[in-house]
Amino acid sequence: MLNKIANTSRLLSADAIDNANSGHPGLPVGCAEIGAVLYGEIMNFDPQQPDWENRDRFILSAGHGSMLQYSFLHLSRYDLSLNELKNFRNIDSKTPGHPEYQLTPGVETTTGPLGQGFANAVGMALGEKMKAAKFNTKKYKIIDHYIYVLIGDGGMMEGISSEAASLAGHLGLEKLIVFYDDNNISIEGSTDISFTEDVAQRFKAYNWHVIEEVDGHNINEIRSSVENAKKEKNRPTLIITQTKIAYGAPTKEGTAEAHGSPLGEKEIEAMKKKFNFPADKKFHIPPDVKDYFKQRQKELNDKRNSWEEMHSLWAESSPELKERWDRSENNYMTKDLKKIIEELEIETPIATRKASGKILNKIADHIEYLIGGSADLSPSTKTYLNNYDEIQSNIYNGRNIRFGVREHAMGSIINGIALYGGFRVYCSTFLVFSDYMRPSIRLAALMNLPIIYIFTHDSIFIGQDGPTHQPVEQLESLRLIPNLEVLRPADSDETKAVWHEALKNISGPTALILSRQNLPLLYKDKDVWSGVELGGYSILSTDSNSYDYNLLASGSEVSTAIQVAHKLINKGKKVNVFSIPNKENFLGKRAKYLDDLISNSKKNIVIEAGVKNGWESLIKDDIQYICVNNFGASGTKEQIKEKYGFRLDQILEKIQ
Repeated sequence: MLNKIANTSRLLSADAIDNANSGHPGLPVGCAEIGAVLYGEIMNFDPQQPDWENRDRFILSAGHGSMLQYSFLHLSRYDLSLNELKNFRNIDSKTPGHPEYQLTPGVETTTGPLGQGFANAVGMALGEKMKAAKFNTKKYKIIDHYIYVLIGDGGMMEGISSEAASLAGHLGLEKLIVFYDDNNISIEGSTDISFTEDVAQRFKAYNWHVIEEVDGHNINEIRSSVENAKKEKNRPTLIITQTKIAYGAPTKEGTAEAHGSPLGEKEIEAMKKKFNFPADKKFHIPPDVKDYFKQRQKELNDKRNSWEEMHSLWAESSPELKERWDRSENNYMTKDLKKIIEELEIETPIATRKASGKILNKIADHIEYLIGGSADLSPSTKTYLNNYDEIQSNIYNGRNIRFGVREHAMGSIINGIALYGGFRVYCSTFLVFSDYMRPSIRLAALMNLPIIYIFTHDSIFIGQDGPTHQPVEQLESLRLIPNLEVLRPADSDETKAVWHEALKNISGPTALILSRQNLPLLYKDKDVWSGVELGGYSILSTDSNSYDYNLLASGSEVSTAIQVAHKLINKGKKVNVFSIPNKENFLGKRAKYLDDLISNSKKNIVIEAGVKNGWESLIKDDIQYICVNNFGASGTKEQIKEKYGFRLDQILEKIQ
């Protein structure tokens, strides 16, 4: 029966792609047996409750082969109709070109950028280990399941898969089982034109259990390989399956042409004849295949109901654990959290990264499911939770994750933990290295994941590390990502407020942009908390109806703007200084206010130690920029200030 199920899936995929006249038939047609074994026999899930906490997860890292997953989700009786398969790649369908989280039931993460799904799965496997360590008891193992992944040659070539695999092996994530579709074909032709490494040896060096030379079209070999993988108790498993891309297509099997172009009507008709399917019927599902999955749904539903019964018994026997479970699943925060943060005493002057570290450690005592780490930079980014253990192989009950120097994988692994559920996650590196994480940050924003990024060393004023470490364009480039809140506080008070904003934001990621250098505590005319919530506020004003100068700044440059303002006020000028920790929010929420702001000032001046791009959308006319539009230089902070015109006397000379 599983062979028949595999052929049903491959022909549904071929028909859908041909119907759309767009898509990638090679993988779904070539890997159908792997899907049949997983969805038809091995995996535990419940289509009636796709978010069941103890389900097995399937991650299609090779997201271009999305019809493989869609076909099996439909056959498995998820809420994905046959009409949705017929609408593959059409606007507003539940079957987009690449799998999208929250759009298609049964899709665990958005994949397509190669290697991302693999690294997400590492995060999910780590999530499984951490959650099991926190909630399982000797009597009840309420978390006990597997993460299955399908990755192709392209995903194996991407560096992110190497970073993530290295950490997975180090952490001993044995619940992670990865199928490598080794079909030796890429878009440009045979993979040997650029990819001749020994993948098996690479993963063995990563401390993975590797199962080689599995026939990807042999049901029994696939089944046996999974049984073998489950016997491994200390390492993740890589199953290397040899498949033929577009298996069964008479002229396109094993060719690069089959990777990303529809097979065509004649080719599909010949495939149907080969597999004894009616050649004149599109989207045909044999009745016995439907009956098989109808019965399987009942069995899977029974397994989930048994788990629910066990979960109830566990809750009765461990009420404190149940309370912790509910808090973590529902992102519970104490009502006093704002007061707790606000009343935290922080000495000044202080770098906002150090203030953030104090706040983070205080928050951690009140949000027990808050976890995270840095890319080998916690002493610099101040992101280690001092009162809690770290996570290592066979030690999963800690709250500090050592990601190593693996920024890209860190971003994607954190996505996986957030997708897994039950944790509020953060990660950290220097702002300039956010570029290494950008694809993962973009996907977090696309999936509405409530991740907190802590980016420190935020400007050219870090000094002697030089232009390779001095962020200039990174701040504005992060502001460009839709659904990413970017917050750059000016002092320790604003740092408290932006942390509260980050914790409140559960509909997308937040980036905190923090200074390396000490900053003074600023006197404020207005309430800092409401000002930060609005995105920007007047921090110093001569209380006039019109002004000679409006000074607009963020982060460490706000204190500079205030110094400039005092000099101008001493000369009889009317000045208004704005701290703008969230430029995009400020622009979006206060459009009319901005019009008044501009019209009531003779001159508007932006002071920010980064590129000026983006500020033009805030103020178009009568504006002067004290910004940085090159890559910085190596020198002391004072030398850097002088070179780029950020000394107080230089700014005054420019604007007057």
